[in-house]
Amino acid sequence: MKNIYQRNLHLNPRTPEPCLRISMVNRHLYAKKNDNKGFTLLEIIIVLFLIALITGMSTIFLLNALPSNKLNATARTLSATIRQARTLAQIHNEGKTVFIDLDSRKYGIVGLGSKDIPSEISIKVTDPMSGEILKGTYEIAVHSGGGVEGGTIQLWTSKKAVSIQIDPVLGAVVIK
Repeated sequence: MKNIYQRNLHLNPRTPEPCLRISMVNRHLYAKKNDNKGFTLLEIIIVLFLIALITGMSTIFLLNALPSNKLNATARTLSATIRQARTLAQIHNEGKTVFIDLDSRKYGIVGLGSKDIPSEISIKVTDPMSGEILKGTYEIAVHSGGGVEGGTIQLWTSKKAVSIQIDPVLGAVVIK
């Protein structure tokens, strides 16, 4: 009985010479190419390197964006506090006062509590009458008719600056 891996194929049954012979020696030529399962060490190293590179770059990006986000958030909450004081003054038909304590780094509506200014954010107020104010407490008067008396508030970090401008007639608060 012939081995299953050894066969002789003939074009003509009368000729004794084989035209094609498959044996154990050259069996690997006819094997499937998808027999290899898994990954090579080189492929795993390349994937791990790419993951480390992407993680490192995203960490650097997020760390650089964090101070800018704190500055924007502080500017938004400070301008919202001034708008809230304007709304309360119109609803209750009485004036309100927004304070900015530059020494203790707090701001809020008088009698309603205060919020902190983060330590990495610098602040100054430019008043039309008094000029630049860097120390002490600055008060923004909000009238029952909707008018607001106050200067331009400037917030900045080492990389970015934001100013809050107040329209004295309309009471509009604009962040630039």
